Amino acid sequence: SAAGVPVYAERGPAGGYRLLDGFRTRLNGLTADEADSLMLAGLPGPAAELGLGAVVASAQLKLMAGLAPELRERATRAGERFHLDTVGWYREADRSPFLAAAANAVWGGRRIRIVYRRWGGSVAPRELDPYGLVLKAGSWYLVARPSRAATEAGEGAGPVGEAHDRTYRVSRVLDLEVLDEVFDRDPDFSLSDYWTAWSDAFETDLYRIPAEVRLSPRARAAIGGLFGPLRERVVAETAGPPDVDGWVRAVLPLESLRYGAYDLLRLGPEVEVLGPPELRRDMVANARAVLAVYAATDEGA
Repeated sequence: SAAGVPVYAERGPAGGYRLLDGFRTRLNGLTADEADSLMLAGLPGPAAELGLGAVVASAQLKLMAGLAPELRERATRAGERFHLDTVGWYREADRSPFLAAAANAVWGGRRIRIVYRRWGGSVAPRELDPYGLVLKAGSWYLVARPSRAATEAGEGAGPVGEAHDRTYRVSRVLDLEVLDEVFDRDPDFSLSDYWTAWSDAFETDLYRIPAEVRLSPRARAAIGGLFGPLRERVVAETAGPPDVDGWVRAVLPLESLRYGAYDLLRLGPEVEVLGPPELRRDMVANARAVLAVYAATDEGA
């Protein structure tokens, strides 16, 4: 009774403890939506972005109410002591007015029609079967497969009639319509397996230009923080023996010569580019340009 449940005792040979007839707790079961949202219980921010904030809160309340007092206290303590922040440093989370609609389509297995802005700025319509959503460093990505009609029409890469999974950044979706059609989900598709393979391939394909560099000990120590674990691993695998000053020769993969020169400037005098020759020329030109700016400033002081 102290917990709000009307239990009473009856004396006598047929006595015992009884629950008041007709009593129904409002916290005695999860709805289907609440059950679906349980995996997001520790991520209130992303849950709200998906339009599930209130549902997750309701599910948590019901689960807490069903726990024994000592377990409820432990769960409360955990919530007070651990917080998950999915957004990377020095950036804001992506915003999209179509994220909740995409999530509903994923849940319901319903086909969608989108207008998508590609990386280069061009815009293209797409009809898709949405297979899942992935949250990566504060950005949402839609994993989808071209619909049968779109595949037969030749949309996307690969032979006509063959479906290929695609990844779309949700913040670049300019319009989204959830259609009435329900698609048959491939039973062999694994979202986690797809994402692991796709993200590894994306990083590998992105950095296609191998630059031969000399790195000081300070530069080598900074590679992971400035260029990421994939390129840090390549540097470690290709690094030769250090010279008398501790400098090593290694290969550092770059996205392009243009952006690679800008990237390498962050290392200042702790790196020397040995090749390709055009990248070395760009580094020399950029270094001279920086020197000219500061020389002009000093002369005018």
